[in-house]
Amino acid sequence: MAIQWYPGHMNKAKKAIAERIKSVDMVIEVLDARLPASSANPLLAKLAADKPKLKILNKQDLADPERTELWLTDYRAQPHTNVLALDASEKQAASKIIAACRSLVPNRHGLDRPLRVLICGIPNVGKSTLINGMLGKRSAKTGNEPGITKAEQRLILADDFWLYDTPGMLWPKIIVEEAGYNLAASGAVGRNALDEETVALELLDYLRRHYLSLLQLRYQADLSESPHWRDDNWLEWIGKKRGALLSGGRIDYQKAAERVLTDFRDGLIGRITLETPNQWVVWLKKGQMQEAQLKAERAAKKAARKS
Repeated sequence: MAIQWYPGHMNKAKKAIAERIKSVDMVIEVLDARLPASSANPLLAKLAADKPKLKILNKQDLADPERTELWLTDYRAQPHTNVLALDASEKQAASKIIAACRSLVPNRHGLDRPLRVLICGIPNVGKSTLINGMLGKRSAKTGNEPGITKAEQRLILADDFWLYDTPGMLWPKIIVEEAGYNLAASGAVGRNALDEETVALELLDYLRRHYLSLLQLRYQADLSESPHWRDDNWLEWIGKKRGALLSGGRIDYQKAAERVLTDFRDGLIGRITLETPNQWVVWLKKGQMQEAQLKAERAAKKAARKS
């Protein structure tokens, strides 16, 4: 199943970001620390190719700390890039972010030369909550669903530090299949674009291979033969343990799937990161090869029709 979600307002967001990026000094990209590469927008990478960048691994309190360190190391190796791991409730977030930005653009300061910064991220990455924490007040709408921010806002973090907040934006086509599932599991994709049961099964498959002990502890399966279970066995077990049942004791797989996704999003299973830098390299290469093959097949069919 290929997961795609690109409602009309995201195309407007793309145009607004493309226009605003011309007048800013640098870009902050807010990423989900549980899926850093999947939550990084490749369109933004193209639009901001010549701008210094600060990557913020948000929700780091929900992510695997060992894997977060791997991602921090990976991003620090990139040119003109700084990186921070934060969570939205961190009281020192504003000072850390301002300091990290100023280190990237040290020549912009003072009332006559304010540092102009664009902040962006995919839907439901926690950007608005992070901004509210930085400002110490509620100025950006928040919610546990994608697409809350609808229009650009200019926010003043300091007299000479201007922050332009933009709507969350995905990209027209997700070519890495694993990224689509990870985005759906995190809540970045609208519910009308996914099947919760399929996404939950993919999530459980990854968790049983990489975070089995957390699964066993959360769903009281530590005394069973669960290491040998498939993802669908896990969904059936969770349905029974959490009372997701229909008449006659049948499993309500939809309800069980929703429980799994909610538990993951709320951090109730444990601190989990769904990808490592090395895994992402493999997934991206596979996705690019599949996309190239698809384009070649389409071109061949088009040429055959003309002939």
